[in-house]
Amino acid sequence: MASAEKYLRPEVIRQVARLDLRAKFIVQGFLTGLHASPYQGFSVEFSEHRKYAPGDDLKYLDWGVYAKTGKYFVKKFQAETNMTGYLVMDLSKSMDWNGRAAAKAAGVRLDRNSPGPADETLTKFEYGICLAAALGYLMILQQDPVGLVAFDTKLKTVVPPKSKRTQLGTILSVLANLKPEGETNIADCLNQIAAMLKGKSLVMVFSDLLADPEPILRSLYRLRYGGHEVILFHVLDELEVNFPLAGLVDFEDVESPGDHLEVDAAGIRDDYLAAVGDLREHYRRECAGANVDYVPMDTSVGFDKALLDYLVLRQRRFG
Repeated sequence: MASAEKYLRPEVIRQVARLDLRAKFIVQGFLTGLHASPYQGFSVEFSEHRKYAPGDDLKYLDWGVYAKTGKYFVKKFQAETNMTGYLVMDLSKSMDWNGRAAAKAAGVRLDRNSPGPADETLTKFEYGICLAAALGYLMILQQDPVGLVAFDTKLKTVVPPKSKRTQLGTILSVLANLKPEGETNIADCLNQIAAMLKGKSLVMVFSDLLADPEPILRSLYRLRYGGHEVILFHVLDELEVNFPLAGLVDFEDVESPGDHLEVDAAGIRDDYLAAVGDLREHYRRECAGANVDYVPMDTSVGFDKALLDYLVLRQRRFG
């Protein structure tokens, strides 16, 4: 991670460095599980034994086990496959937003009972970088190639996947030099990625998904139909999730400057929170049906804890 310090702000580096050993082991196990072959074959990675059955090739008998047990066992191997990973980053202007910093700058009052975020300096984009850095680092550690696709209304940057140790520094330096700005077209860009991919891939999407969900879901279905594993990290700001605002608030659309709406925060809070909950539930339900991992996150929770919680939950779900 040392090479990343040249490119990213220190507070982002501190967040990435917090990924503890327990998280590293679980993430590695998760990634290994994703690209474990569903079929058994013979290759260099020995996994277990099974009892000899008539017709088995005698050269795979384990004579060491026979000497200890007096029974015939065949060495069983698991065919190795490579999983190519793609870190897919949304560059919309809305990703470059820190709710508490924006509220402070605008003089907006916050609810006194509102919990503060773990790190007030991170925008949604920086939070996504932390997640991408952790997953990219661990893929490279186990020699899986990983690349980057950054998009707004089109694919802005594509870093071809590699498994070299220097690849993470390359990816982070590219991200650090990209500016999230303007509008986005998530669905079209995911469709372009689906057309671009060759061979089974792991597609990890980092976005706030502030767009019509139906075209996005159709593009996710296309990726799954192509045989790819998909993890959708839905990254929202703490203010977007909990809405701890008070008094009259003047909202401006960050992707359409000049569009304003003044509201009474207390008066719309319940409806707003219900709408956010409904959106997340819609994504959860539809993604589950397509076997896409949907991971809702917000910047009030340290990225390392959020990532670990997700991986532990998945581990329990799939045993």
